[in-house]
Amino acid sequence: MSKLEDLRGKIDAREARIGVIGLGYVGLPLATELGDAGFPVVGFDVDAKKVRAISEGRSYIGDVDSSDVDRLVKGGRLTATMDFSELANVDVINICVPTPLRKTRDPDVSFIASAVKEIRKHLHEGQLIILGSTTYPGTTHEFVIPLIEDAGLVIGKDFSLAFAPERIDPGNQKFKITNVPKVVGGETALCTELACMVFDTIFETTVPVTSTQSAEMVKLLENTFRAINIGLANEIALMCEKLNLDVWEVIDAAATKPYGFMKFTPGPGLGGHCIPVDPAYLSWKMKSLNFPARFIELATEVNSGMPDHVVDRITEMLNEGRLAVNGAQILILGVAYKAGVDDMRESPAIDVIEGLAARGGEIRYHDPFVAECEIAGLSMKSVDLTDDVLKSSDLVVVLTDHAEVDYERVVKIGPRVFDTRNATREVSVDREKITKL
Repeated sequence: MSKLEDLRGKIDAREARIGVIGLGYVGLPLATELGDAGFPVVGFDVDAKKVRAISEGRSYIGDVDSSDVDRLVKGGRLTATMDFSELANVDVINICVPTPLRKTRDPDVSFIASAVKEIRKHLHEGQLIILGSTTYPGTTHEFVIPLIEDAGLVIGKDFSLAFAPERIDPGNQKFKITNVPKVVGGETALCTELACMVFDTIFETTVPVTSTQSAEMVKLLENTFRAINIGLANEIALMCEKLNLDVWEVIDAAATKPYGFMKFTPGPGLGGHCIPVDPAYLSWKMKSLNFPARFIELATEVNSGMPDHVVDRITEMLNEGRLAVNGAQILILGVAYKAGVDDMRESPAIDVIEGLAARGGEIRYHDPFVAECEIAGLSMKSVDLTDDVLKSSDLVVVLTDHAEVDYERVVKIGPRVFDTRNATREVSVDREKITKL
């Protein structure tokens, strides 16, 4: 019996030792779910603070409770280490490292390369390697395989390699990690089968596809679809402004159609770990094939221009009140990229604040999830939303529609509100003080 056949039995018996490289918003939830499924799990990370937190039974991810981490650590089903030589002792390795864009908007796969090089040092027969980091089609086949092919082991015979994209939506209480179908594509049919066996233990549904390239393309299609439709919603918002129409009323009315329409809403720009980034991977890949991704480029242009549009609208609103941006007291509500999370990656609030600061605005912010941050070289702390803070502001700008904010009170006490998220839709007082995107 081959070592890969042995692995099949280990997975069935929950005896396979599973490693997770990268203990961030993707890796830690995956590690805890696998531990709850009965597997012994080893988490690997280069961040000593994360390793120490897990070892002490503490979570630093909003979607993972510290009590779950503590229970798994004490039960011996979850450990964390910075020692990558421990990869020699695991049967399954999940790679969950970041894949950001460079300033040139080219994919930065250096974190994947570092992880694979560590795996290469300790690769042995019977191991299953699963890449979960979002990346361009062909990464697993064209980039990962060359890094490990000189190990003398044959894919699909001696070890397995698959790609299974993460689909985590931080803060989403309805769709969590286990009830979102898991797409899996392997380099061979056996690779796909073994990866599905692992994920079948924690996911309600697994969706096998015929190749790693297909699985990589699935993730990019999902988020490119969203980016393009958000770009359309943003452009419709700009059109409605020119036509003196309420874009939110138009979208809500259109959404009553029971078929052929999917609701997307405008905002101050795109944020987060996926939607602003993933389409760029696909666009970059297609450029190498001399194929212009025109929809992607146009949506990127529209979405990227929204923060500047918001800054211009704020400038106009202050001018209407005979105020200049220079020296104006501007209160920002929300700096996280979306409601209900503390994640500021690619948040449009960063660009808006930088634009206002460049024009001399005096910026304060309130965010119930982000206690402090650094933007435009300024160290900032979230201010309490007191009556004095609201009254002393020249303009209140809603950039993230956190449910924890009392917008009725904000509108009642604040001087004027610019709402880019339709957060004030239920406000019943002083609606003349509200200007919407």
